Amino acid sequence: MKDIIESSLQKAISYTEYRSLVSTLIKEKKSTGDVQSEDLLNYSVLNDRRMSRLDKTIKISDDVKSKVQEYQNEQTWLVLTEGWCGDAAQNIPVINKIAEENSKISLKFVLRDENVELMNEFLTNGGKAIPKLIALDKNKNVIGTWGPRPSEATSMVKNYKEKNGKIDAEFKKDLQLWYNKNKGRNTEEDLLSLFN
Repeated sequence: MKDIIESSLQKAISYTEYRSLVSTLIKEKKSTGDVQSEDLLNYSVLNDRRMSRLDKTIKISDDVKSKVQEYQNEQTWLVLTEGWCGDAAQNIPVINKIAEENSKISLKFVLRDENVELMNEFLTNGGKAIPKLIALDKNKNVIGTWGPRPSEATSMVKNYKEKNGKIDAEFKKDLQLWYNKNKGRNTEEDLLSLFN
């Protein structure tokens, strides 16, 4: 697995580069990923706006800031993502803000569809769910993972699927409303586990 991680790290880009890639592709009427469709493009446009808004409005709580700033070990956070993914758009700006609080955290992004081997090592319930954060120590050993959603949202999805069989448009709307109300707090709390 170390070779797969190393290979993906060589292709990895920064948060700024990721945001720029998504925006550039939108101007070309494209989305990230192997499949191109009007729906994926529309999701990408919506998510680009969402990430721009969150980049400006997300504020990390003082408690989380202090815990992150106190952390002394080097970590690389390698995040599998795609520009059309709604969960990624809601969580990646929070991940970025947390990483900015400690210079020992190197935050890198790779596209899921271009890193299939890596994605296959970090499936969620057998699926290629994103975003998926892989925390690596200075020797590139996996020390933790996070994703594809904060724990409360994961419970919401699980409960809804058990009751209704699948996620529908109405639930997706409710999930986005939950994200807006939660303001990244649950993601912050979950990510603190990577600092133990």
